Amino acid sequence: MRDAGAALVVCSHLGRPKGAPDPKYSLAPVAARLGELLEAPVAFATDTVGDSARSAVDGLTSGQVALLENLRFNPGETSKDSAEREAFAAQLAALAEAYVDDAFGAVHRKHASVYDVPARLPHFAGRLVLREVEVLARLRQEPDRPYVVVLGGSKVSDKLAVIEALLPTVDRLLIGGGMCFTFLRAQGHEVGKSLLEAEMVDTCRELLERGAGKILLPVDVVAATAFSADAEHDAVPVDQIPADRLGLDTGLARSRSSPTRSARPGRSSGTACVFELAPFAAGTRGVAEAITSVKGFTVVGGVDSAAAVRALGLDESSVHLHRRGACWSTWRARPP
Repeated sequence: MRDAGAALVVCSHLGRPKGAPDPKYSLAPVAARLGELLEAPVAFATDTVGDSARSAVDGLTSGQVALLENLRFNPGETSKDSAEREAFAAQLAALAEAYVDDAFGAVHRKHASVYDVPARLPHFAGRLVLREVEVLARLRQEPDRPYVVVLGGSKVSDKLAVIEALLPTVDRLLIGGGMCFTFLRAQGHEVGKSLLEAEMVDTCRELLERGAGKILLPVDVVAATAFSADAEHDAVPVDQIPADRLGLDTGLARSRSSPTRSARPGRSSGTACVFELAPFAAGTRGVAEAITSVKGFTVVGGVDSAAAVRALGLDESSVHLHRRGACWSTWRARPP
């Protein structure tokens, strides 16, 4: 777009500020880094739709770029009051003539910059969004077999729709992360002080019945005395979790087993457990190593999962990491 003479107004969010400016979530460092990557100055607006934003945008000429401050500094961005959200969207839309969304990880949100602005401008999907849709379509429509999905995360309630959508399609669904303990309770096991959604136990029991032969759970876990890197911990079978301990990692018996290694294509979302604490990272590493060694089309999705692959120093060349994206841009056509 810059090469075609457009002036770009880049908008994004960072973190979860409470609808007010917060220095630790400022996009000022992003503007500096973007300028380095583009090898061109990037005008930075210190507000979202105020005097600084209007001045930065009005000062653009063909091929130049401006970055607005974190959109979540304005309460209208995430407001549940449609009038407040739409008012902010109208101010944003007034800064541009067309809209391109390339923030795949945010396209589902009913936020002003995602939902309301494109309703006011000619709008388009960016290349990142199109690529991610292409990948998901490949997994959903005619995946190669066997098709194995490793699903992590803390809560069953957050992943329920995903599980129900996947069950008819996958050959194996490996459940890890904190939500595995709700499934283990559904099987009648003691889970001690582990993360548990008691209200989801019956749902998990039904899923296990429907997914018999497809849903696989850990066979061992690392049970610790506390949520701490210094806590005493041991790997125990899932039917021997002490009542005074909590599971902070899945064991290696399942993570290194053939269901994961034989997947083609595969998909992973959510970490095995608390990989941020070194004593409890082995399960996540085991799963990640198995996934990155699979021959064929493999996808790793989710912020934590992608971060784990990188933090553990694993080879990314054999997998498609879901690129959540961090920005969406509006642009103005400018004559050369």
